[in-house]
Amino acid sequence: MQIVINPKDNNTFASASLDTTVKVWQLGSSISNFTLEGHEKGVNCVDYYHGGDKPYLISGADDCLVKIWDYQNKTCVQTLESHTQNVSAVSFHPELPILLTGSEDGTIRIWHAGTYRLESSLNYGFDRVWTISSMHGSNNVAIGYDEGTIMIKVGREEPAISMDVNGGKIIWAKHSQMQQVNLKALPEGTEIKYGVRVPVMATDMGSCEIYPQTIAHNPNGRFVVVCGDGEYIIYTAMALRNKAFGSAQEFVWAFDSSEYATLENSSTIKVFKNFKERKSFKPEYGAEGIYGGFMLGVKSISGVAFSFYDWENLELIRRIEIQPRHVYWSESGNLVCLATDDSYYVLKYNAAVVTRARETNSNITEDGIEDAFEVVGGVNEIVKTGLWVGDCFIYTNSVNRINYYVGGEIVTISHLDHTMYILGYVAKENRLYLNDKELNIVSYSLLLSVLEYQTAVMRGDFETADRVLPTIPQEHRTRVAHFLEKQGFKQQAHAVSTEPEHQFELALSLGELRRAKQLAEEAAVAEGAPSRSSSARWSRLGAAASAAADTDLTKTCYQNAKDYSALLLFAASTVDKALLRNVAQMSSEEGVENISFMAYFMMNDLEACLNLLIQSDKLPEAAFFARSYIPSKESEVVKLWRESTSASNKKLGQSLADPEHYIIIGSL
Repeated sequence: MQIVINPKDNNTFASASLDTTVKVWQLGSSISNFTLEGHEKGVNCVDYYHGGDKPYLISGADDCLVKIWDYQNKTCVQTLESHTQNVSAVSFHPELPILLTGSEDGTIRIWHAGTYRLESSLNYGFDRVWTISSMHGSNNVAIGYDEGTIMIKVGREEPAISMDVNGGKIIWAKHSQMQQVNLKALPEGTEIKYGVRVPVMATDMGSCEIYPQTIAHNPNGRFVVVCGDGEYIIYTAMALRNKAFGSAQEFVWAFDSSEYATLENSSTIKVFKNFKERKSFKPEYGAEGIYGGFMLGVKSISGVAFSFYDWENLELIRRIEIQPRHVYWSESGNLVCLATDDSYYVLKYNAAVVTRARETNSNITEDGIEDAFEVVGGVNEIVKTGLWVGDCFIYTNSVNRINYYVGGEIVTISHLDHTMYILGYVAKENRLYLNDKELNIVSYSLLLSVLEYQTAVMRGDFETADRVLPTIPQEHRTRVAHFLEKQGFKQQAHAVSTEPEHQFELALSLGELRRAKQLAEEAAVAEGAPSRSSSARWSRLGAAASAAADTDLTKTCYQNAKDYSALLLFAASTVDKALLRNVAQMSSEEGVENISFMAYFMMNDLEACLNLLIQSDKLPEAAFFARSYIPSKESEVVKLWRESTSASNKKLGQSLADPEHYIIIGSL
């Protein structure tokens, strides 16, 4: 009914048969290596376990049973009973600790690969299930039915990874194996380039007792927690020594490095300090999820509200009528971002208001303290991952951009070519680190001083901005200038920018034409030989000077740009005969005959026009020009035309007649 090749040994394969057996074969042999017997009816499907730690096979049969086999010991290690009709498809997921089974009863069952606990049962009403296929490196699983195909996503999309920004160390999990990367131990001379993969080397730390679904360092980086399979384990970050463990569907750290909370079930939250349980409570509306940080956030089961509690007394601070997917607190605890399914909101926490309300026992309702939070702004954008740096909220969005929100303004740092997740920001290095699903680490330079400056500008606090500006390196000033220009502060942008081209653009837009002329001259000296960019620069300045009726500057700019068409128009408009003759001569020397011809013609220098046509070998045009404007030169030009044509076609040359030798007799 089905065969599968062993992913660990491509010379062996397993077969499932209606004779109720599973057989394992060697390529090149007509006799099976061994037979696995245990099903009472025909076996329809079989699959190998992909991990390296278990020599397992899974099979499904018409007896409605799923069996897990140890093919080294040739024994059945587990039988799974849940389906009500023939089992038609089985699959070990290549990435996640789950196995999937499909049946003619129309259901897909998802089981834990370690405990064999039934995790979920799916029924999409497409009749019988026939095949299951998982995509390597993805959470997507395809299921084929009688009536169609379904694609589902299982497990978490984000990999289990965490960064200690203080120590520069990253811990991640590959299946149950824990690995560490030390960014400070990169080979000497390694250059971390902007937006390019960092060449890190991972070292094994050992195996975790549970399958990690999330990993998180505590704020000081001394401990790291692994959460998964309904349990959590706290390890020392250096040596991965077990410090504490327990049951938890979710685990969050407080800003106090020694404090954390766990969600054991939908009704009970426990708070710990120094690894000892300090208090437990049951939220009024239950708990679907919890969030750490400056306060303990609790998302209700019913979707009614989201609640903030203080860590010390677990008192309700404020209940808000939104259901966030992520909650991000700034380090100061003054700002918090609530990211929902389709937007995010930035709130400001008023600590003084909360203190006063508690002291006077006023303005406190069943939803908490009314003015505890103030809405600073809201943006219709999906936040994938994020963090705060000062008052700037940095995040990745659904269209793979790295943005940051500061003072109501959104600034794009970079566009990503695939989905990445923010890992952390190392202030000492002014670097933002991200990772992708394959655990590739990428770094972007993001100066803290730049963020502080932009924050001050958005607040209108230019005194603070001027104080921060000297700390921004020269090579980053132009980026700051572009930010100022976007905010409408062009004068300040011109003072800050260090890039000559940007300074020139700003001077033009501000109408500072003399300053723009100075910058254009400096750029011309720096470039040395005339260039296309230099000509374009002078032409733009000339147009601006013309609009400002500065005739001297207009003339100088167009001459420097060698923009002969503009000079021709300018000379004709100002009736500058000397300039007109100059344009005619210069354009002729440069080979721009049409401009030169027009200049001579406008000066009524017909001899020069005729000579220009002859010199440029436009003899037919010269002949007709002479006939129209200088009849005395007609014979001379026709002779030149005949000689030139005869050189290539003598008969054709002879057919050209000089009107001077013919008498036209009119009809009587």
